[in-house]
Amino acid sequence: MRIAVGSYLITTGPLSRLLLPRYNNSYSSYYKHSFIHNLSSTARGTSGSGSLHQTAVTGRRPVLSQQPRTMSSAAAAEAHDRAEPGVPEVEETGSTSAPEVSVSAEEGAAKPGEGSTSEPAPEPEPEPELPPLTPEQFRVYNRLADTMEYFHDHFRKSWRVLYSACESHRRPSGMTLRQFIDEGLSLVRYLEAHHNIEETYLYPLLARKMPEFTDSSNPAVVHRSFIKGGNIKRQRQKCELLRQHEEIHAGMDVFGDYLRRCKNRETELELNVLREKMDTWGDVLFNHLDQEVRDLGADKMRRVWSMDEMRAFPI
Repeated sequence: MRIAVGSYLITTGPLSRLLLPRYNNSYSSYYKHSFIHNLSSTARGTSGSGSLHQTAVTGRRPVLSQQPRTMSSAAAAEAHDRAEPGVPEVEETGSTSAPEVSVSAEEGAAKPGEGSTSEPAPEPEPEPELPPLTPEQFRVYNRLADTMEYFHDHFRKSWRVLYSACESHRRPSGMTLRQFIDEGLSLVRYLEAHHNIEETYLYPLLARKMPEFTDSSNPAVVHRSFIKGGNIKRQRQKCELLRQHEEIHAGMDVFGDYLRRCKNRETELELNVLREKMDTWGDVLFNHLDQEVRDLGADKMRRVWSMDEMRAFPI
């Protein structure tokens, strides 16, 4: 049987054991009556058995300070018949589903200091200070950054030639239209080849110890810090540098298609249109070129790689 008390819906009978506290593995009619009495008092705004009410709302067993009273079956039935007024009975439905209890937002809200046993995450420890590098050590540890900067500087110069022409609405002096278009298409080809080499050869090697270069879509690349207790925990997203690659190529593909159509005379080159197609990926390109060099700098590389490992990088 289900009984409605205020905003509560209670099931009496065998299923009421799901809501009532257990004591010495027995369920007495006394507890049923006390539980109903408490919820009825709560619905009217009066005080009742706080511990029993807490059990109904939170599911936690109350702490009993003394042994409960025992009642005979006849007395329990009589007490049940004298249940609080305003507690209408409803027909028995025969449902075997668990009883429902509705808890208001105020009652269900966790109080400060309650309901949370998790401790605040500890602050990361600062990286230890390392001794200064000798000139030879710095040269070895900064070798990848220096090599990257050499290629990146070429990309920056090529970009500025094209973008300056768009801003001034004039091609560089002595550069024909065909040469200007080829300059843009060369930038596209070199960037594509550069990124392909990085993603195929360099990044997988770096990702063995540096999550900054991890590609989670590649099952062969798993950073050692993601392995715990024999279970492999992969990153759900690609690293920032690889996401930048994707954003660069999304804009660069549109830029390259436009220049190819201009070269094939399918459309006339307009510098203001070319500038619009460069604006979509210019910022991310320059941010990427700078960030990649920083991530390959001697200060980071010395913390995870040995001198011999640095010399063995195929670049």
